[in-house]
Amino acid sequence: MKICGIICEFNPFHNGHAYILEEARRLSGCDALVCIMSGSFTQRGDICIVDKYLRATHAVKGGADCVIELPAAFAVAPAEIFASGAVKILSSIPDLDTLAFGCESGSDSDFISAAKLLLTESDAFKSALRRKLDEGESYIKSYAFAFESVGGNAELLSKPNNTLGVEYAKAVLRNGKAVRLLPVKRVGSGYNDGELKENFSSASAIRNNLSSHLIKSNMPDYSINDLTDFSDENERFYSFMRLILSRSSPEKLTQVYGCTDGLENSLKNQQDLPFDEIVRSATSKRFTTSRIKRILCANFLDLYRSDCEKFLNTDLYLSPLAVNKKSADKVLSAIAKSAYPVLTCGSDKMKLNEIAKACKEKDDFAYMQWQQIVGKNLKSKMLSV
Repeated sequence: MKICGIICEFNPFHNGHAYILEEARRLSGCDALVCIMSGSFTQRGDICIVDKYLRATHAVKGGADCVIELPAAFAVAPAEIFASGAVKILSSIPDLDTLAFGCESGSDSDFISAAKLLLTESDAFKSALRRKLDEGESYIKSYAFAFESVGGNAELLSKPNNTLGVEYAKAVLRNGKAVRLLPVKRVGSGYNDGELKENFSSASAIRNNLSSHLIKSNMPDYSINDLTDFSDENERFYSFMRLILSRSSPEKLTQVYGCTDGLENSLKNQQDLPFDEIVRSATSKRFTTSRIKRILCANFLDLYRSDCEKFLNTDLYLSPLAVNKKSADKVLSAIAKSAYPVLTCGSDKMKLNEIAKACKEKDDFAYMQWQQIVGKNLKSKMLSV
């Protein structure tokens, strides 16, 4: 069997996601599409506005054969760790042939070339990066400048999906498994475009305009029917993050990925402000809003760098959230060949080593926190669609 893997969040699942699944199947010629999806919280430090099992069923209805969960420790982490964790788990499946991802531009060779340049991070690259940062430039622009200074195409790193694509390529090269990269050009709105369009709006635009009638033209019916006004839940989430920040020491904050260079003190100094003000006050050229929110979310979920590094260096697991009934037997048989245990019932946790158990406990804790925030107590069980 030839499997095409897709790393995703689907928060929520919309027309653009359905398009990428369709194109990934067509262009890869795969026998099955296996998605690895963030569970309850995202890489930008947001809470998912739909339950992970429902989002997984939306993806299956939209064309996926199976959706497995990306462990929380990787889901709420910088792009490099997000990509490394996802590729690590997908690559444990022997039949994985292709990794598809949405992008703004670029070919597979473009992403591989960029990844090779960035994996070395030569002295010249580090020097150029440090110089731009010292000049007060943002990290993103400084990184692109340093990349260009060693022969890279800075335009490739100017868009968020392209940046993730390069991280996927780096992770594939580090992993060493022969996996083909398949960039799929996005249609419609950009990743961070907050304005609703007619058919292909971004997930950000949809989340920010949940009451708009325009959403109906941007999402499949099976996905939109599970959307609700999430404003109260968001406020509770912000309150919880702010509470945990108030109880955290600066030393504890520095254990979170990305909380460096005195940022921990800035966050603590602003802890009595409303959440939006905390984020706004800490945001700078050096520290983006997404980075601040991710740090606060990871701190809220007890997701720390040292634990994540252990998880990246041990055998983990595949935790299916939903599977297509029609292809279930062949897909589950294929992923059962993984070097890692497949968790389809509670007792399967006994197959895990101690570090993998700790990783799974982080997932369970994140889901428990999500349910507390949304005020629901849902069953944790793989769904067959």
